[in-house]
Formats: sequence, C-alpha cells, structure tokens
Amino acid sequence: MHRLSRTLLTAAVVASSTAALPSAHAARPEPPAPQSVTSLVRGMSLEEKVGQLFVTYVHGQSADEVHPGNLRDFGVDTPAQVVARYRPGGVIYFNNSSYDNIDTPPQIAALSNGLQQASRVPLTISTDQEMGIVTRIGPPLTQFPGSMALGAGRDERAAERAASVTARELRALGITQNFAPDADVNSNPANPVIGVRSFSSDPDLAATMVAAQVRGYQQRHLSRSAVSAAAKHFPGHGDTADDSHTSLPTVDRTVEQWREVDAKPFRAAIAAGVDSIMTAHIRMPAIDPSGEPATLSKPVVTGLLREELGYDGVVITDSLAMAGVRQLHTDAEIPVLALKAGVDQLLMPVKLGEAIDAVVAAVRAGELSERRIDQSVLRVLRMKFLRGALPVLPVPPNPVVGTPDRLAQAQEVADRAVTVVRDDAGVVRAGRLPGSVLVTGWGEATTAALAERLRARGATTQVVVTGSAPNEQQIAGAVSSAGGVGAVVVLTNALSRQPAQRALVDRLVASGKPVVAVAVQNPYDVGHSNAQAWLATYSYGAVAMESVARVLSGEVRPGGRLPVDVPGPVAYPLGHGLSW
Repeated sequence: MHRLSRTLLTAAVVASSTAALPSAHAARPEPPAPQSVTSLVRGMSLEEKVGQLFVTYVHGQSADEVHPGNLRDFGVDTPAQVVARYRPGGVIYFNNSSYDNIDTPPQIAALSNGLQQASRVPLTISTDQEMGIVTRIGPPLTQFPGSMALGAGRDERAAERAASVTARELRALGITQNFAPDADVNSNPANPVIGVRSFSSDPDLAATMVAAQVRGYQQRHLSRSAVSAAAKHFPGHGDTADDSHTSLPTVDRTVEQWREVDAKPFRAAIAAGVDSIMTAHIRMPAIDPSGEPATLSKPVVTGLLREELGYDGVVITDSLAMAGVRQLHTDAEIPVLALKAGVDQLLMPVKLGEAIDAVVAAVRAGELSERRIDQSVLRVLRMKFLRGALPVLPVPPNPVVGTPDRLAQAQEVADRAVTVVRDDAGVVRAGRLPGSVLVTGWGEATTAALAERLRARGATTQVVVTGSAPNEQQIAGAVSSAGGVGAVVVLTNALSRQPAQRALVDRLVASGKPVVAVAVQNPYDVGHSNAQAWLATYSYGAVAMESVARVLSGEVRPGGRLPVDVPGPVAYPLGHGLSW
C-alpha cells in the first residue's frame, strides 16, 4: 500500500499552488486550480482517496487512550489506531460522554498533535463551536453569547471579531475546521433545533452577519490562526417545525421563496469565500419531489448549490447518524447517494468501515467514477491548503486562550445584545433595583450566576429555582418569597411552550411587586406574557447574565433590537427595542 509522505505532500502542494494563490483581499477569492494537488491524488490508492472524504468521531481524550467505544465502533483500541486503520480525511471532536474528547486546552492540543502524527495525510480536525447554545469547548476558551445575540447587536464588525477570536483559539488547539456560522433564516418561531443559532428572521441581516463571520473565521489564505468555516444547513433549516436529529422535516417553500429567503445567507457566504457548506437533512418537495433529504438530493446539492449559486468549495453532510438522513436508505447506501448528489465530505457515518467499503465498491462497480472521487478529494485537499493546514505543524502544548482582551470583547457583544422589549413601569430605565431582589425561574446555574452579579452590585438576593415546568408548589413558593423582597427578576426559557412558566410569571406579576422577566434563550417568550418589563438576552451564559446585571444597575444602556418578529398575544416586530 502506498504511503504518502509529508515531504511529497508539502512539495507537491506548495510548488504547484503558490503561483495560483489569489489575493487575500479579493471579494470572492478563487481557490488554487485543481491541478495543484493532482500529484498527491495520483499517489493515493482508491481506498486512500475514499478515506479522505470521511470525517469521523473517535472515543477518548488522548491519541493513545484505550477506550471501549473504539473497539465497539471501529475494531481497534485507540483514536490513533482509528486514524491509522481507516485513513479518514478528518476527525470531529465532541464534549459529551459518548465521545469524551474534550477536557482542558492542553489535553485537546495534545490529542490533535497525536492524531495528526498518526495520519499519513494531515487531518481536518473539526468541531461545532457556533458559540451560544452549540458550544463544544467551554471556559477557559472565550465564550461569546451566540448568533442571535450578534443579530440583536447589529454590528457586523463585532461578528467578524467574535469569529476571529474563536478561530484563533480553536487553531491553538489544533482544530482547523469549525462547523459555523449557522446560515439558517429562523423564519419559524416553533423551530425546535435552530432558534437562537440563527442570526435573524431577516434574510438580509442574516446574510450580513454570516459573511462577516466567514471573514473572521477564515481571515486570510495560509493563516495558521484561521479555520475553515462551514455555513449551514443548506438549503436552509430555518422554516422547520421538526428536528432532523430525530425525524425528516419538510420545508414547503417554493423555489422563488427559497431564493428570496433561505438562499441569501448562503450567497453571502459564497461571496465571502466560505471553505465549506453543510447540508441539511430536510425535504423540499418544490425543489426535489422525490422525497429525498437535501443531503442526498442532486437537484439541491448540484442543481441549487453548485449550479445556481456557483459554489465550487467543499460540501459536507450533516451527521450521517441523524435520523433525518437514515429513513429511506441503509447506512451503506447513504454515502454513495450523497456523493452522487454532489457532496464531498461525509460526516460521522454510523459504521465507518462499511461506509468506506461501500463507496469503494460503488467505484469498482462503475456506479461512481474514480474521476468523481478525485474531484472531491481535490476540493478537500485544497481546503486544507488554503487554511495553512497542508502541511500541518504541531500546536504548542499550552494554548493561549481566554485572554483579558478577548473576554472583554465577548462581554461587549453580550452588553450590546440585551434588548429591552418592554418597560411599562420604568423599572429597567431607573437603573437600580430595590435593595432586596428575588431571582427565580428557569436554570439553576443561570439564576445563581445572575444573583451573584446582582450581589456584587450591592443587592441582597434570594434564589428560588423553579425549572422549565414548575408545579403548583414551586410556583406558590416563589410567589411567597416575592412577598419579602423589593423586586423580582424571573428567568424564562421556552415559555411559549411551557404553560407553567407563563403561570409563574403571571402569578409573580399579580403579587404587586416590580417584576422584570428575562428571556434567556429564544426571544419568542416575550410575546406570551404581560409582564410590565421584559428583557431578551438570546443566551443564558455567564456573559449574558453579567450584561443583565449591568443593564439593571444602570451601568450599560441597552441597545439591542429584536432580530426576529415575535408573534403571540403580545406581538413585537423585528427591530423593536427600547433605549435611552
């Protein structure tokens, strides 16, 4: 079996690509010509080329950790052995107990170095660090409040800076591809999976922010402080009422509606030179009446993305372990169908070995041409080269993350995002709460964080956590506690779907105490209660709770404006927000 050396890799790419490298300042950078890595592809076996198209998970926190999950899923003991045996083009990191890749920055850096050492061709190492509710790596990395918070702040330079900080910190850990930004236009308030992951329900605002973040993540060609961005989820997951992790959602947009709404952020990402675009496991009958999910649909991937939008970068699937892509075909058929549709990278197949074998068999049977495989391999290698990851260099053992200036930038984004939707009694405008405050409602960590920050500003605080669906006893307890304080701050999350949370807010308002309700995730909560004061933060992270305390104490003047239309019994339009 041919072993592709790093010397050959470096020489072939640099010698034939540098002359074709476009200006970093071009509005739409043209990537190096495919012939730039032809010599690399010619030196690979079919199996090696097919392996380059797969991005897999591994189990464990170090390259040589023996983990039972690797034996179960891959037939080997360690992450390094997974890479050596299957020769994937990429690896994705997760922070959950199933994969257990993430602990400390030095640990992640060491894992990246170990996996790269085990690979014959430099890996794309990826993760989902959208910030906000989809954040795989927490503190000490800088934590921004997420996409919709940036949409509320309406500062594209802040969006670009946030992405740049995230890119630098990910790259310090050896991560070279971030599955962000979310380019979905969240036009359905009942969307269970996108919500605040989207910048806005306004296609133009979403497009502006998406382009800014692509620029921030990717910075310039050959930068070793940049990552490849991945705009997701094409052709647009913002108008679904179902979650593609558990079902196959249907979007009933016409082609014209898609062009006016969902296509705009993807067009902006392409114009900004985005390295990769992730597909959605959704059906769009008006575009492809076959019933196939977009990931497996040639009319969507080739017809809309490649031909209509003119995209020639890497197309990657969403996870192939999700229910939305597995309802109509076997796990062995799915990768072949995705490649036929026009996809390049295949993310997290259920059984990596079987998936690779299926693609190799399809080529040998003439179902897929080797030329088609080469086309995708060239795109993947080109992406690695453009971000300075081909060849790859080891990352230092002690990454620099969460510096004071970066933390200050995250706080500034959160401060700018806070939206005062309502303040009938002027409680928020007054800039000071009474000396004793009850902090109650959703989220044990979130209520505690806000109470701590109010105490730091001189308030006496009491915390009563009632959770996402409080029972009568919990509601009565919170109302009783309100009797002994001067004001109440109640946090909500998904109140529009939780009648018990609405009852809690209404009962607190009826107590006669000044009540400030705070929607700590989706701003749609504010349309479902008549509380006299409503704030929206778009995030329940620590920086967002600090911002609430700053606004309530008068340290920060609120300037956020709703980035979505809020329907409900008390509706508010996109762009609404009080300031003074």
